[in-house]
Amino acid sequence: MTLCPPARTTTTSTTASTARPRVRGPHGPPDGPPDGPPRRFRVAGADVSASIAVFLIALPLSLGIALATGAPLQAGLVAAAVGGIVAGRLGGSPLQVSGPAAGLTVVTAELIQRYGWRTTCAITVLAGLAQLGLAALRVARSALAVSPAIVHGMLAGIGVTIALAQLHIVLGGTPQSSTVDNALGLPSQLADASAAALVVSGLTVTLLLVWPRLPGRTGRILRTVPAALAAVAAATAVASLTGLGVPRVDLPSWSSHALPGLPEGPVLGIAAGVLTVTLVTSVQSLLSAVAVDKLAAKRATGTGTTAPRSRLDRELAGQGAANMVSGALGGLPVAGVAVRSVANVSAGAVSRNSSILHGLWIVFAALLLAPVLDLIPLPALAALVMVVGVQMVSITHIRTVTRHREVLVYVVTVAGVVFVGILEGVALGIAVAVAVAMHRLARTRITREERDGRQVVRIRGQLTFLAVPRLSRALHQIPPGADAVVELDGSFMDHAAFETLHDWQSAHLAHGGTVETTGPGGGRIAEPAPPGRSATGPGAEAADAPHTKGSGSHAVTGHSCCHPWTPWRNHQCGEQPPDDETGGTTGRRLASGIGAFQRNTAPLVRDELARLAREGQRPSQLFLTCADSRLVTSMITSSGPGDLFTVRNVGNLVPLPGEESGDDSVAAAIEYAVEVLRVESITVCGHSGCGAMQALLNSRADDPPSPLRRWLRHGRPSLERMASRRHAWARISGRLPADAVEQLCLTNVVQQLEHLRAYEPVARRLADGTLTLHGMYFHVGEAQAYLLAGTDEVHSYDDVFNQVPPGAASEAGPLEAARAS
Repeated sequence: MTLCPPARTTTTSTTASTARPRVRGPHGPPDGPPDGPPRRFRVAGADVSASIAVFLIALPLSLGIALATGAPLQAGLVAAAVGGIVAGRLGGSPLQVSGPAAGLTVVTAELIQRYGWRTTCAITVLAGLAQLGLAALRVARSALAVSPAIVHGMLAGIGVTIALAQLHIVLGGTPQSSTVDNALGLPSQLADASAAALVVSGLTVTLLLVWPRLPGRTGRILRTVPAALAAVAAATAVASLTGLGVPRVDLPSWSSHALPGLPEGPVLGIAAGVLTVTLVTSVQSLLSAVAVDKLAAKRATGTGTTAPRSRLDRELAGQGAANMVSGALGGLPVAGVAVRSVANVSAGAVSRNSSILHGLWIVFAALLLAPVLDLIPLPALAALVMVVGVQMVSITHIRTVTRHREVLVYVVTVAGVVFVGILEGVALGIAVAVAVAMHRLARTRITREERDGRQVVRIRGQLTFLAVPRLSRALHQIPPGADAVVELDGSFMDHAAFETLHDWQSAHLAHGGTVETTGPGGGRIAEPAPPGRSATGPGAEAADAPHTKGSGSHAVTGHSCCHPWTPWRNHQCGEQPPDDETGGTTGRRLASGIGAFQRNTAPLVRDELARLAREGQRPSQLFLTCADSRLVTSMITSSGPGDLFTVRNVGNLVPLPGEESGDDSVAAAIEYAVEVLRVESITVCGHSGCGAMQALLNSRADDPPSPLRRWLRHGRPSLERMASRRHAWARISGRLPADAVEQLCLTNVVQQLEHLRAYEPVARRLADGTLTLHGMYFHVGEAQAYLLAGTDEVHSYDDVFNQVPPGAASEAGPLEAARAS
């Protein structure tokens, strides 16, 4: 039997051939044509039920948003239907639901008040055309560059504006034209509140808040009805049965429905309106699509399925087409909306058919249920939209921007949207965000002091050209010929700052002085990077910094504390404390390393670790390897948190079942990984120069017993296998091992794989074809990984370790071996 090394393409058994699966990148199209012939149109039952749930939410919301904007109530239904059908069919986010959005309420209301309804419809059409142009330019991803603090601030400002305006209707009055007027007129409105309107709106708000929290089995059954539908239906029933005198929905005949006309008004004003609608609808839709992807991925993780991913440029084009159709039919602007999209995913939708069906239900309701809709009290719709507006001011978002120190950006954006306008508020938020970023970049503290007869210049923060004048002044205050120390504590140094520091150092050394460049802990900076290396990664700025120490032209290279894997482990050069004779070096190094992690690495991995903490671990591989300190599993497999379930012991040994003699740790780990975590593969990894294998070779029968020798007895079958004539010697890339130790290291990997097969859970999973075994050997001196070639079907290995080429991991993964027939 011929067995092959890992290759770029993984083949399957010769008994069946399968087409190459399509690979869909994040927010991108598949990389190939669909597999097989086109399937007939089918609607999954999950899509039907999800579409009904979304329809029941969208119907009252659409009417409420139309009421809040001052548009004809039918315009909300048109936008909901078009958003579901057109954007659902043409958009690039299969599970997102589009329609009239609360975030567009203020924009649309201002346009209607200023230019009239027909011109507003024309502006919606032009905004859709602009979205199509942006999609053709493939700039959808640029919207994701907007700071989340600005987006959250914009939504919060819109929410405040909506809530203040709808509160007047809730109290039985009429809202004013601006947020300030609504706030100032609120006391008089409270004094003249309508009792009937308060009863209807109060019942609506109460049910909206209480409905999702109904306890018990009955509550669980009732919660299947959306809270918005339940609240509006209850308020309608109470108003109709008690005869309360409140204004109600009045849907005019569709024959009198207003369609768009030619834009009338100043060109700059209309252009600003088109720009505002385009930006708000585009940003909201794209951000909502990304959020829906995350929600769908989380659901898919729990069910073991694959979630469809959004194609952002196509989604932008779909939103543009929907806005053009909605505006042409006399509807409100359309955008992807989070509330309905979340409901769609939560209800189990699996394709875009759910959104399309929800749009069809809206059409049927608008044509056939007009008498029922006319019974809905306007205060109930106003209360519904008011609650939505209040919920747009999210406490979670406020906590997030506070944690990231972007409160100023958030507050300015909210204030700008509330008091000036949407576009102006967003522009103010962007300006403040840029100013904050520049302030952080330029906030560099440079101090000079004399310490133990040496001149110490301490630099805290990012060292950019903005700090060069202060840096130059501090450096030139150091007397010529003095011993100088430059202490760097930052994550970035640009070219101007580097040149300034380098030129001063050269001049200072020429005058007989000494220069030592250190990190924040006092450790000396490493060697300069070799030519061609750029200072872009963590620790790169320290690696590129001057570090020499000497007098005159005789420079002495500082001791290096950095290592080649510094970008891999996000290491900050110079943070290790210097050795001393007090006996506390190890503790300080540990504390320094932990501090560096908390300061530099923790912010980068906190979100991923928080996700793993919520969802639990789901590793795909059990990685069993040696406890040798030179074997860094995450480095040689390019893996991260949650990828590998790792077991380490002396000699990477797998005791046979029943021979553990009280130590069940390895067996317990195997059982947990195979039975509970359901890993897909197990890898046994040995390495060159293994001290355990050396001790096993040198062991004698009369050696005194010790814990180490008792443990190494599990490696004796490997020693016997190597000495047996029934087994050929293991080879590594076609050559024989260099010595007996390497031969035993290779043989031990093969033998431990045989031990694994003796475990009942492993044998059962192997027989089911749901588990694979891999052997791996890492040559420490060569920094080269080798994979054991073999097949699982025959339960044997030919003991050949093949070198993993550099490009294999990118295609087959670091631990996947390609099979051959």
